[in-house]
Amino acid sequence: MAIQESTEKPFTKVASNLLKYLTNRKKQEMIRLSDYVSQDLVVFLPQQNRDEALQTLVKKLQEKGKVQNKDSFYQAILEREKIVSTGIGMGVAIPHAKLANLNEFFLVIGIQKEQGIEWDTIDYNPVKLIFMIGGPDNEQTKYIQILSSLTYLVKKEEFRSKLLQAKSTEEVVNLFSNH
Repeated sequence: MAIQESTEKPFTKVASNLLKYLTNRKKQEMIRLSDYVSQDLVVFLPQQNRDEALQTLVKKLQEKGKVQNKDSFYQAILEREKIVSTGIGMGVAIPHAKLANLNEFFLVIGIQKEQGIEWDTIDYNPVKLIFMIGGPDNEQTKYIQILSSLTYLVKKEEFRSKLLQAKSTEEVVNLFSNH
């Protein structure tokens, strides 16, 4: 029996399997993302550099009181990025970090409508939608539910397209409220 070699990169296969697992979870396990989306945590990004975009989103989190120490949260995001890219393809990245000093989960959304942001994505395309998740490190189930619900939505091309067409933070929030 011949062993057939996979042409997929190992991290691509892992990411693909994770996406399948997360999006196939039972609907009742999904949470309402609109509970985590607010106008003051949506940012239209001019940056075309990954690290600058991440810094802008983390700064917004500190301004809104979601993180106390922006530097430690930013470093945690970068450390997670070193493990495997959070660029899941389809023009989407989901950087995330869980820390002991965070009390609740949050989601900040970055939208870059122009060229996109160079990111080490599994499909090699630039990122235009960033969904940064943060929360306490001891609530794995809730984290998986947030990630699952988010992945379910961003797989829909129509939803991603509407986010990129949004002209205001209110439109972005309404898109999440209607799904």
